[in-house]
Amino acid sequence: MDFFGIPAPLLFGQLLLGLINGAFYALLSLGLAVIFGMLNVINFTHGAQFMMGAFAAWMLLNFFGIGYWGALLLAPIIVGITGIILERLMIAKLYKLDHLYGLLLTFGIGLIIEGLFRNEFGSSGMPYRIPAELQGAWDLGFMFMPVYRGWVVVVAFFACLATWLVIEKTKIGSYLRAATENPALVQAFGINVPRMMTLTYGAGVALAAFAGVLAAPIYSVNPQMGSNLIIIVFAVVVIGGMGSILGSVLTGFGLGVIEGLTKVFYPEASSTVIFVVMAIVLLARPAGLFGRA
Repeated sequence: MDFFGIPAPLLFGQLLLGLINGAFYALLSLGLAVIFGMLNVINFTHGAQFMMGAFAAWMLLNFFGIGYWGALLLAPIIVGITGIILERLMIAKLYKLDHLYGLLLTFGIGLIIEGLFRNEFGSSGMPYRIPAELQGAWDLGFMFMPVYRGWVVVVAFFACLATWLVIEKTKIGSYLRAATENPALVQAFGINVPRMMTLTYGAGVALAAFAGVLAAPIYSVNPQMGSNLIIIVFAVVVIGGMGSILGSVLTGFGLGVIEGLTKVFYPEASSTVIFVVMAIVLLARPAGLFGRA
């Protein structure tokens, strides 16, 4: 079966690849949007924290014998705690300054973290095996879909949905949104705003680490894996609208699919199509598709 002269297995294979990439774009841009939307910090350390999540899963397996399912729970907590420490020691001091200071600080911290891991583990990737329960492939008739890749798309979607529901539909989320608008008023109601902001940063970092654990069996675990994604993820955030939770999720998955289709119909543009879309969106709507001016 062909579609527009393209064999069905090739077309749907690239669509699946686009959805997988989109799942990582959505999870990472969601973490960035949470941190920027609630704390007004452009967190360039996010790529390094994604890499730390993958390394945490690898170390839990090789040093402590804790497999994939345990790593899905423990790695985000471990990396999230490092994010909380980082926020308390450094980032919290920059909240009242221009965004540029936070960007430069987090960019430098990201380079330091990546350099430390590269010095310790080298630049070559290390394998992380797919858990036995998620090995194999489903025969869909027109293509074989690896079980693990289907799992990644589904769990990333529900993680994004759960995060959106917490922020938009719960009392905690309403406190967070109110604290970004008028922290003094929220503090007057007895809510510890600095602690809330610290936990928000930790939650955003944990989302990046969660994505890193999901990525470990697909990509080789290496110190550069975060830096390879972070520029694209920032483009996703800008297109969706800085600080927009829903915009980050929808744009992440959508741009992943667009990138996958581009690889089929015009492969030469696949590495730049997201930035072309970003330029068009910024010309038409500078605040992004779902952002506010």
